[in-house]
Amino acid sequence: MKIKSLIAALAITTLLGSCMKDQEIQPQQPVAGLSIVQASPTTENLDVYVDSTRAVSDLAYAKKVDYLNLFPGNRRLAVKKKGSQTTLLAEQLTLKDYIGYTLFIVDQLETVKFLFLEDDLAKPANGKAKVRFVNLSPDAPALNLSITGKEADLVTNKLFKEYSTFAEIDAAEKVTFNVKNKETGALETSIADVKVDAGGIYTIWVKGLKSATDSKKLGVAIFQHK
Repeated sequence: MKIKSLIAALAITTLLGSCMKDQEIQPQQPVAGLSIVQASPTTENLDVYVDSTRAVSDLAYAKKVDYLNLFPGNRRLAVKKKGSQTTLLAEQLTLKDYIGYTLFIVDQLETVKFLFLEDDLAKPANGKAKVRFVNLSPDAPALNLSITGKEADLVTNKLFKEYSTFAEIDAAEKVTFNVKNKETGALETSIADVKVDAGGIYTIWVKGLKSATDSKKLGVAIFQHK
């Protein structure tokens, strides 16, 4: 489910509903969008099931699946290792009509968890973008997010699994986002030269482990909701 499709689906349903007095037209089937991010710092690739159907196969660490079209209502989401029949985690999640969600698979594999967030897909003001910050490093301290060249931090004091609301920022060709230790102010990680499009909606998330020195070391990633 693309962002434009979510908005278009709502608009079409509203339009059709207004015409029903004059024509025998039924509104389209309501849908919800679910994006999935594999944020568990592990070498194991994962399969994700919606109810009894494998919806995503072979999802690697730090990879993302764009919005899937799902029927609204109560849906059972489950995670298994690639090719395995053993369920690592399963939860029932409630999806609402015409709403986009992001499901993060978080924590280390032996203690894997879900973080299920509703996405604010309302268009930002002209010349602006929207960003949300999520701390998904299990052993990181409380973190702040700042933008190089801006005096005030954009987001402050987010522990593991904590997240901000979406905030508007200026669109720009190159932006550097800095993740800092809330207590000391020290730079923990950063991502530079990010193109931020006007009208874009983004999530910035802290990944990996502060204690690691390999490919699972502490880092920061950004994705655009689409």
